[in-house]
Amino acid sequence: MNRRDDLAVPRQRRRFGPHYDNDAFGQFSESIARTLGTARFLVWQSFTIIVWISYNVLVPDSFRFDPWGRGLVLLTLVLSLQASYAAPLILLAQNRQEARDRAQAEVDRRVAERTQADTEFLAREIASVRVSLTDMVTTQDLRDHLDVEELSEQIDRLTKVVASLADRLDRLDPLER
Repeated sequence: MNRRDDLAVPRQRRRFGPHYDNDAFGQFSESIARTLGTARFLVWQSFTIIVWISYNVLVPDSFRFDPWGRGLVLLTLVLSLQASYAAPLILLAQNRQEARDRAQAEVDRRVAERTQADTEFLAREIASVRVSLTDMVTTQDLRDHLDVEELSEQIDRLTKVVASLADRLDRLDPLER
């Protein structure tokens, strides 16, 4: 079966022009944005511009490549070119960061929901344990409701009854047992 007969797979349009990997290009733009956003880059760029202007102002006219009289057109062109490439690359890097932040926020939301459900479950369990503990008899409850002297009298009476029953059993004829 050739590709035209396979209806399960959508047909892709043929694209003309350059093909590139979106992730690789995105990583490249992020590295450029990280570089352009550093103090080191600003210092080097400022140094380069100062050297450029100083060279084109201080050296003799025959050695100038971007004369001051023309308004430093080449410097303006270079800086405009840098800005025209830097702006879209920075925007692309920001969009990728926003997508990552959105995905992380979704993960954080799911974790927060799960944590809240676990916390609510544990709170219900603790409440049920508290209810169970309130129904249990404590030693203090026993002391409050039982008279120790009365209990010891009852134990003494039961001991005497058990002893008399044991005596009666001993007196019985072995044949009757």
